[in-house]
Amino acid sequence: MRMEVHVHGNIALCKGVSRSQIESALNPWLDYLDVDSIDEAKSLEPDEPGIVLDDKGRVLSMCWTGDIGRSFHRRLEEALQALGPYTEQATEVEVSVFHDNGEEEYRLIFVGPTPESIQEAERSRMVEDVTSLLSRRFDEQAVGEVVSLVNELFARDRAGDADAVASPQPHSRHRKHLH
Repeated sequence: MRMEVHVHGNIALCKGVSRSQIESALNPWLDYLDVDSIDEAKSLEPDEPGIVLDDKGRVLSMCWTGDIGRSFHRRLEEALQALGPYTEQATEVEVSVFHDNGEEEYRLIFVGPTPESIQEAERSRMVEDVTSLLSRRFDEQAVGEVVSLVNELFARDRAGDADAVASPQPHSRHRKHLH
């Protein structure tokens, strides 16, 4: 079964990180694409830049579409996990998969320098999503109650996972990716 994927995100990099370090970290993804460098990782969509490293701005930008198989997600997650130590802060990378049968998947993969920063980015995104969804129907006080519960759940999770190893955290949601 053929699938098309769109990977989108902007990752802030630490000062002093080199192109070779970034390409080495992204090697599982680049190897999957059968290319040697990010410059060769061209998007199927001609108006998308692909994978671009802005050395001066210290940002790795991804706006890339390609045809993929079953092992793609694992390779992308490996690459983003290896990229984590070079990041200045945790952020999300959006992954949208479009199947031949019309089915669509949407995932967020969080990448960051530490497990704590990744969890904080996840918590912040969850609060943003819950607030947006609930504020359509409920008042600020009711939304605040749910946000407090979300914060409490993350605090409990943090206390229980104090010894967890850092890794990108995929989250699935089904929705059409618009950009």
